[in-house]
Amino acid sequence: NPEDPRYKDLIGKYVILPLVNRRIPIVGDEHADMEKGTGCVKITPAHDFNDYEVGKRHALPMINILTFDGDIRESAQVFDTKGNESDVYSSEIPAEFQKLERFAARKAVVAAVDALGLLEEIKPHDLTVPYGDRGGVVIEPMLTDQWYVRADVLAKPAVEAVENGDIQFVPKQYENMYFSWMRDIQDWCISRQLWWGHRIPAWYDEAGNVYVGRNEEEVRKENNLGADVALRQDEDVLDTWFSSALWTFSTLGWPENTDALRQFHPTSVMVSGFDIIFFWIARMIMMTMHFIKDENGKPQVPFHTVYMTGLIRDDEGQKMSKSKGNVIDPLDMVDGISLPELLEKRTGNMMQPQLADKIRKRTEKQFPNGIEPHGTDALRFTLAALASTGRDINWDMKRLEGYRNFCNKLWNASRFVLMNTEGQDCGFNGGEMTLSLADRWILAEFNQTIKAYREALDSFRFDIAAGILYEFTWNQFCDWYLELTKPVMNGGTEAELRGTRHTLVTVLEGLLRLAHPIIPFITETIWQRVKVLCGITADTIMLQPFPQYDASQVDEAALADTEWLKQAIVAVRNIRAEMNIAPGKLLELLLRGCSADAERRVNENRGFLQTLARLESITVLPADDKGPVSVTKIIDGAELLIPMAGLINKEDELARLAKEVAKIDGEISRIENKLANEGFVARAPEAVIAKEREKLEGYAEAKAKLIEQQAVIAAL
Repeated sequence: NPEDPRYKDLIGKYVILPLVNRRIPIVGDEHADMEKGTGCVKITPAHDFNDYEVGKRHALPMINILTFDGDIRESAQVFDTKGNESDVYSSEIPAEFQKLERFAARKAVVAAVDALGLLEEIKPHDLTVPYGDRGGVVIEPMLTDQWYVRADVLAKPAVEAVENGDIQFVPKQYENMYFSWMRDIQDWCISRQLWWGHRIPAWYDEAGNVYVGRNEEEVRKENNLGADVALRQDEDVLDTWFSSALWTFSTLGWPENTDALRQFHPTSVMVSGFDIIFFWIARMIMMTMHFIKDENGKPQVPFHTVYMTGLIRDDEGQKMSKSKGNVIDPLDMVDGISLPELLEKRTGNMMQPQLADKIRKRTEKQFPNGIEPHGTDALRFTLAALASTGRDINWDMKRLEGYRNFCNKLWNASRFVLMNTEGQDCGFNGGEMTLSLADRWILAEFNQTIKAYREALDSFRFDIAAGILYEFTWNQFCDWYLELTKPVMNGGTEAELRGTRHTLVTVLEGLLRLAHPIIPFITETIWQRVKVLCGITADTIMLQPFPQYDASQVDEAALADTEWLKQAIVAVRNIRAEMNIAPGKLLELLLRGCSADAERRVNENRGFLQTLARLESITVLPADDKGPVSVTKIIDGAELLIPMAGLINKEDELARLAKEVAKIDGEISRIENKLANEGFVARAPEAVIAKEREKLEGYAEAKAKLIEQQAVIAAL
């Protein structure tokens, strides 16, 4: 370091390098850390990226001593900073090091220096060693001839496009990642030594001249080269990201100004992963703005919005890779795969076969029966539901199973609707219709769902959209509305039947259109039968309009009344479950302290209450009536009482609850001991520890509820 007072007087002088007796200069550069080691460091500009930059700054010769196999060359290659061969140093390499493998050579050099009495000491030293992703071996930087794109001139307008809002990142924080790359961009190496790819369109003659063209014929014609001039095409191929960077316009007929280019460029939204913001997104922006201009010569952006997805990791948060054996093929989740086939897929053709046994054991533990088929729609729904704004998405097979169940739920609900509407008068051709409270409620709920779902899609919150769809379909439409239609179906007037059938079909058809972007296959299949009931003649749901929010269908009174009824029904069901009362046992419901609204709701909807809560009778008590010994629940505007006489055996029930508490205490003790084990906490992945803590919280909540039930029964 030029600021280091210990060595200032040595800058500009020379030292002799042992073994090869090469005279090398002492240079001053800020790369040398005064606080690290001696403050002096020997550099190898041809074999280290940082040293290469120092070498360029001081015009130092670049000496390559390695072959492409990582062995020591028989003679060194000496270049100047422009890559031209130089004779400033001898190319001789001592015979005892020639052809040695790199690691063996390093040991031999240390031994040779020690033999000369020049080795002062050896100390451990921490440093970052780069390993190749695929081969798993140490990477050695070295000088090679490559093709480059000058990137700084391309980056400037690309940075400005994001700064001024012509391109927006969603989530916005990814703009910082984009800027960090683009504001410190280096020239882009675009040549690759691979057997596949777009071959570099450059030809060389025997004199070393370079010619660039679309093909050899064009090169010869443009440069007046006769058949007597031998040409050899460059054997390298283009970096895959170079050709990918041309995607947005090259696929639309460019360089011709085609109708497709005018109509579809720029696109609206580009979806990508955050890990390739620089590799792909930034380069598409640079290339497009360089090549595509409007009629005024202003560079065009390739897209207006960049939606960044997270990176899907395994259930422990590890990046999926073949070497770890934790990759799950999406097609295997769709179609299913047996354990033997899965083992073969994960352990066959491995670059590191020594890992096969470990991967086999992990796979057998995780998927002892292979992977069951879940279907495309379940996979799509899971991916949408996990599409949070975070950088990492931990894959969860339980979520996949849950969304497969969701698809089954929608299928069965559709069967119920069709069973009650096909061949029936659904009111689409006229006729008097009377909508029940449940009909008016579900129409209001559905329109509120449309509004919230649309807002989530417009803000790129696909996880929220999936949650909204799940909540309405499973909890409102299937669990509540279909049950609320049964009293009408079993005893309604013609007008009421027509109204409920019309509502069933209308909401289901709209729901299928709403869900179609996420689960296209099941919705298309069901819709083909539902459309007939609606009088729709179109061929496919794909061409139907997306549902629109209709404020006139949001009946606030129906929403409030139905919410109260749901509270009452849930309260009765909870009492039944807590007291261990058989589901089929008809109960007596007493209500005390009712508000005017509560009493009205009871009187207007006795049929709904009795059917869904399995009630024998409903009685509204005066406010001062204590009533019989009962289990009570408080809801909005009323106190619900279920008399316990003849329903439970107090002693037996207390004994049963005591056993349940003891069982849960055992589980709590087991998990607490595990979490208190320092060895477990130190070794286990964070995700595993989090799951154990989550289990502990669940058991604690369950125990609290059981103790509460014990107190209620003891007081009877």
